Amino acid sequence: MAGRPPPAHRAAATPVHRTRRTDPAGDPGRDDSLWDMERSLRRRGFSAVAGADEAGRGACAGPLVAAACVLPAGRRGRVPGLADSKLLTAAARERVYAEVVDRALSWSVVVVPVADLDARGMHVTNLEALRRAVSALDPPADYVLTDGFSVPGLGVPALAVWKGDRVAACVAAASVLAKVTRDRIMLDVHERFPEYDFAVHKGYTTEAHTAALERHGPCPEHRSRFVNVVRARDARAVRELQLTAAGGMVDDGGMRTISGEPR
Repeated sequence: MAGRPPPAHRAAATPVHRTRRTDPAGDPGRDDSLWDMERSLRRRGFSAVAGADEAGRGACAGPLVAAACVLPAGRRGRVPGLADSKLLTAAARERVYAEVVDRALSWSVVVVPVADLDARGMHVTNLEALRRAVSALDPPADYVLTDGFSVPGLGVPALAVWKGDRVAACVAAASVLAKVTRDRIMLDVHERFPEYDFAVHKGYTTEAHTAALERHGPCPEHRSRFVNVVRARDARAVRELQLTAAGGMVDDGGMRTISGEPR
């Protein structure tokens, strides 16, 4: 996937995938435990082990992004610098992202816009996005490792791995694909709504984001099911009602409007 993805307001929950064939050369050193789980599964006959992970589940603004990835066996699949995306700097994630895209046997990304998250809820939408990411892999996976919780309906054997993005290379690769894709989208969201500083916090709840949310109220990229967003929306509605009421008052002798504040 070249360049930056489309802005979040135009992104649909449609998988984007690329396929690359390669010839593995040698097995990575057995001291590198990040690849141990995939090697073990390959020895049991599963040749295409996919990792699946998402980014943005805990954010109160911006889309959810799910990704799936199958890395090749051998040295070709030993991606330099690969790790859980949360442990990498932004620059390191970009470098690893480019390596994953170049080396992966197959990979896919699914972007779920805020409107879908609000309509259907986070957990249901998250599971569906992960299923869609896995089903979009071409060549397909014959085994799937998911990060932290099970995903039913994948159509192939699967295993939920606690902190999977730290112990399984394919899950770590999926986490990088999802995180980098979402961060790029949030940079586009920042261009549309610079007052919230999405380029810095990427839609997660920080002190600065909370202050901006309270000051400006939510924008269309805020998720309406989050308590802090609902609170900011209601507070802004009250302020606007007060200002409207104050603006409609008529100076009648001793009465006068006092800066729209309730008495």
